[in-house]
Amino acid sequence: MHIHSRAIVYFDMIRRCGSIRAAARQLHVTASAVNRQLLLLEDEFGAPLFERLRSGLQLTAAGEAFARHVIHVLQDAKRLENELDALRGLRRGRVVMQLVAAGVISSMLPPLLQRMRERYPQIALQVDVSSVAQASDALLQGEADVLLGFVPRHPELTQCATARFDFGAVMAPTHPLATRRSLNFADCAAYPLILPTPQVTGTWNAVAPLLAALEQPPQVALEAGSIELMKEMAAAGVGISVQNRLGIERDLASGRLVLIPLTSPGGLYADLSIYVRAGRALPPAVDALVRMATEELVRLADQAT
Repeated sequence: MHIHSRAIVYFDMIRRCGSIRAAARQLHVTASAVNRQLLLLEDEFGAPLFERLRSGLQLTAAGEAFARHVIHVLQDAKRLENELDALRGLRRGRVVMQLVAAGVISSMLPPLLQRMRERYPQIALQVDVSSVAQASDALLQGEADVLLGFVPRHPELTQCATARFDFGAVMAPTHPLATRRSLNFADCAAYPLILPTPQVTGTWNAVAPLLAALEQPPQVALEAGSIELMKEMAAAGVGISVQNRLGIERDLASGRLVLIPLTSPGGLYADLSIYVRAGRALPPAVDALVRMATEELVRLADQAT
């Protein structure tokens, strides 16, 4: 359904691709057609919307202001199309989710996506795993609809739901500390540690202050940018990792891993949240995913308590 100006669509694709030729390929039109629409827009604005650089096209100040308007227009058009489809009983649409929480892939996503598929079989779903900065930017740029992850609040994002998950010391059941009822980080630091890298955002934010507070540098067995790898190395007896329950529930239930609560003066936790772009009227498909994701988040939080 084409209810908006072709020039707006062409401008948005140039913004995404950074070049007229690349935008033309994505739009399946000629580069001259794309360039013509851009020149008409710039003539109407009375100012260039892009700087022509050797490395490609870069938005000017006027272009950035127009881009914010275009993102709103195109997302509202998408919402209208989805609402009209819903009224016709088609329930079609497409939803893109940005994920910033690797452990959620096994804990929360499968039942969530299964429920969406069963209830709305004609809605196409896409899940991308990204960093905090990439995921937030994708929402703000209109390239994604929903963000799920251990992400701090952002003034331009609306937090739809959140749940708190406590961290603990994760280790093999044969570890000398495995029978303790609780531990502090200094207890764990007397043994080899499996530490996250900063890209494991939620866990790193919890562990970094604990490392800084140690009187002596710990023995680090491994630094890993993967929750899955940290879990596997802990199960192999390589060291102690700091994790929450997400993604290791089955290992805990089978006795392959042990999670001992960690005590800390200010608490040791991370908030798993669902975000959408602030001020956006959600299309039916996006609204349905947010509601179901909230229900799954509540379920996970209940299980963790």
